[in-house]
Amino acid sequence: MPTHTIQLLAETVAEKAADKIIERLQEDGHAAFRVGGAVRDRLLGKSPAEVDVATDAVPQKVRSLFPHSYAVGESFGVIIVHTGQGVDIEVATFREEHCYADGRHPEHVFFSTPEKDAQRRDFTVNALFYDPFKCEILDFVNGKNDLDYGIIRAIGNPEERFREDHLRMLRAVRFAAKLKFTIDSDTVQACKNNAHDLAKISAERVYTELTLMVASKSAAVAFCMLRRFNMLCQWLPEIEAMKGIEQPPEFHPEGDVWQHTLLMLGRMEQPSKELGWSILLHDVGKPPTQQYASDRIRFPKHAEKGAEMAGEILRRLKASKQMIETVQLCIKNHMAFVDVPNMKLSTLRRLIARPTFEIELELHRLDCSSSHRKLDNYYFLLEKQKEFEEEPVLPEPLVRGEDILELGIKPGPLVGELLKQAQDWQLQGIVKDKNESLEKIKQSLKDNHGINIQ
Repeated sequence: MPTHTIQLLAETVAEKAADKIIERLQEDGHAAFRVGGAVRDRLLGKSPAEVDVATDAVPQKVRSLFPHSYAVGESFGVIIVHTGQGVDIEVATFREEHCYADGRHPEHVFFSTPEKDAQRRDFTVNALFYDPFKCEILDFVNGKNDLDYGIIRAIGNPEERFREDHLRMLRAVRFAAKLKFTIDSDTVQACKNNAHDLAKISAERVYTELTLMVASKSAAVAFCMLRRFNMLCQWLPEIEAMKGIEQPPEFHPEGDVWQHTLLMLGRMEQPSKELGWSILLHDVGKPPTQQYASDRIRFPKHAEKGAEMAGEILRRLKASKQMIETVQLCIKNHMAFVDVPNMKLSTLRRLIARPTFEIELELHRLDCSSSHRKLDNYYFLLEKQKEFEEEPVLPEPLVRGEDILELGIKPGPLVGELLKQAQDWQLQGIVKDKNESLEKIKQSLKDNHGINIQ
């Protein structure tokens, strides 16, 4: 049995909690280990936030040893144990799996040995077992060697692994990008051969994997691989369409829309899912709006088209309503930043007061730094934001709807128009109090609507 003896200290809360469970199982005569990504990350010098335990104890036995536990997949041997350390630990019985008819769920599960359990896992670097009390690694698939050389390799026959669970193809890309590893050639070829099976996966699972990719500093690398392996077009053909869409070189010396998007993804300093999706989709409207005008290449109303397409894409992926609305707003507004030096003070205040402003501002910074590199408007907005720190960006309005109704104006669109106008005067400092604002409203009604109010 291949083993590696090393010293791995239990540093995180999750590791300490898992080790107490392992200790109890071993005291009862069972084999028990930390397993999977937690072992991989610790060997790479990283602190895992989550730790799973694998054991030969059957689920009923695990539940009897740990009263504060519940089954999430008892037929698969998976029990969740509540710990006193504030974390829950997944404890799974060693098992074999056979006949994945739907490309995800095995039809037959048998409790087994750690060797057989390792064989059913996805990649060699994720199939390592660690005994924290013997400080010993059990390696049945040469995972430690692949870890040392930075290789993502499917266990056994990669074609079979991907037919068992199609999502493993996306996971191969995510792990390789995140860990800065290469994917071995057989595993790459199996990804290309079976990429069409990604269309069979539920949208929710695909969205989760893609979001983990796009919300990371390795996003550009991940999406490059997805395209190279014929995987991007399965769920995001609109992103695939960016490749080869030329842009005016005077504004985009970096190249086509695809290259521009990759540069932006690669320059994220503080990735988030909202920012990542906004970057990925911000120019999705360019391919269908591209025009070769007499002076240069143009993309009329591509921001509006992009916001519409982003909504369609994210709804297809079953993203949350809040995510869809945030990304659409960021995309729709991203071209407005070109005009900020010429905006009225009231318009600037409304822009900075938007709940998505921080994401929009970072999107603008990355957009500019990944193209013409002119950041004047970015710094202009930072200064304005600083100016507004001493007071509310949008102060309480001096005039409200009921004040306008008291002037004798009937409910309707005119009331909203007057309220917006009054707020503009307030934000620009034209009026200082309610009386001045009401007098301006009366004058506007007389001049623009022929309504004379005494």
